[in-house]
Amino acid sequence: MNPSPIRRALAGLCLALACNGALAQSGSPSPGASPEDAALPGPSGHTPEELLYQEALQSLAEGRKSDASEQMTRLIGIVPQHAGAWLDLALIQCSLGQGDEAERLFANVETRFNPRREILELIAEARDTGCMRWTPASTAVISVSRGIDDNVNQGASNSSFIVEGPDGTVELPLLDDFLPKRDGYSQVSADYVRDITANGTLGFLQFQGRRYDSLHDYDTTALFGGVESPWRLGTWLVRGTASLGLTGMGGHLYQRQGQAQVRVTPPVPLPPRTQLHLIGAATRTDYATLSAFDANLIEARALLSHYTGDLSATLTAGVQSDRALADRPGGNRHGAYVSLNLRRPLGWSTTGELAYTRQSWDSASPYSPELLIDQVRAQRTQVLRASLTYQIGKQQRIVLEARAVRNRENISIFQYNNRQLQLSWQWHTP
Repeated sequence: MNPSPIRRALAGLCLALACNGALAQSGSPSPGASPEDAALPGPSGHTPEELLYQEALQSLAEGRKSDASEQMTRLIGIVPQHAGAWLDLALIQCSLGQGDEAERLFANVETRFNPRREILELIAEARDTGCMRWTPASTAVISVSRGIDDNVNQGASNSSFIVEGPDGTVELPLLDDFLPKRDGYSQVSADYVRDITANGTLGFLQFQGRRYDSLHDYDTTALFGGVESPWRLGTWLVRGTASLGLTGMGGHLYQRQGQAQVRVTPPVPLPPRTQLHLIGAATRTDYATLSAFDANLIEARALLSHYTGDLSATLTAGVQSDRALADRPGGNRHGAYVSLNLRRPLGWSTTGELAYTRQSWDSASPYSPELLIDQVRAQRTQVLRASLTYQIGKQQRIVLEARAVRNRENISIFQYNNRQLQLSWQWHTP
C-alpha cells in the first residue's frame, strides 16, 4: 500500500510545503495572533522574515535539515506567531529523532493556534508513529555489461608515421602494437551513495572493472570514493566535493588521483525549469610507473540545464589548464571543451539519450625532438554517444549504448578512431 501524504511529509519529502500551506489556509490563529503572522509569505515577499522562511524551505528541499531547523528557530524568535514555522519545526525535529522537542512544539501549535482537522491528524499520526532516530538513507546501482571495442589500445589511424628528417621526408611503418586492436569485453560496475549527516552531507563509492576476452594487458579496474557537502552563502547554494581514486591496468596499479571540486548555483534570473551551475575543480594525478606524466589539472566550467515537458537538455562549457610536474613530453597544456546532452522518453518504457562532446588540447612546447617529434601537439577529440534505456519494473533497466570517438591531431601517430557497443543490465536499490 502506498504511503499517505502525511507519512511522506514525515519522511522528509516537502515537509514545509505540505504542512504550512494547509495550516495557513485551513487554521486560524489563537487570540492575539494576526492572520498575517500565521500565513505563508508569498513568493513576492521581501521582508527579512519572509526571506528567512524561504531560505528554510530551500534548506529542506536540499536535504539540509539541521540548517532548516536553525533557520525556523530563528524565525520563531522574530515572529512568534508564525504558525507554519512552528509546525514545520516540529516535523523537522521529529524526523531528526528529537521526540521531546517535537512534542513540545506540537503542543504549542495546538494551544496557540486553532488548526483544522487535517493538521490535527498530521500531528496525531506523528505521535502514533513516533519520532524515530534519524537513519541515513542509501542508494546503489549495480550494472553488468557486455560490449565490443574496435580499438582497445587507441591504435593509430595511419599505419605509418611520416617525419621530416635531415634528408627529407621519411615514412616509418608502425609496429602491430601501435595499430588498432579489436576485442570483446565484460564489465561490472557499482555506485553507492549514503547519507553521512542529517544536513545533506553524502558519502559515495564507485567501482568499475573491465576484462577483455584476449587483450588482458588492457584490463582495467577503478575505485573512487569521496564526500559531498552542501551549504549556503547568503542566497548562493554551494556544494563541495572531495574524492580519491585508484586505477589499475593489466593487473597492476596504474594511476592515483585526488580531486577537490566546488559547485555554485548563483541566484540569477532564468526562464522556468532552467538552472545554472558554476564549477571549479583541481585534480592531482600520479602515475605508478610513468612519473614524468604526473600533473595538476585546474578547470572551470559552466553547466546550464533546461527541462521542457519530457525533454531535458544540458549544455556544459569549460576551460582547463594541465600543469606538468616533471619533464613531460610537450610540457604544460591548456584546453577547452563543450558538451551537449539531450534526453527524453520515447514511449513503451523506453528513454533515449544523445550526447556530443568536443575537447581540445594544445601543448606548450615540442612533444619530443629527440624522437623526431618536434611539433607542438594540438589535439582535437569528438565523442558522440547514443543510448536507449528500457525500464523493467521499478528497479531494473536494460541499456544499449553506442559510442564513437574521433581523435584528430597534428601528429599523425596519435590520431585514432574508436567505436564501442555495449549492452547493460542495471539494478537500482529503492
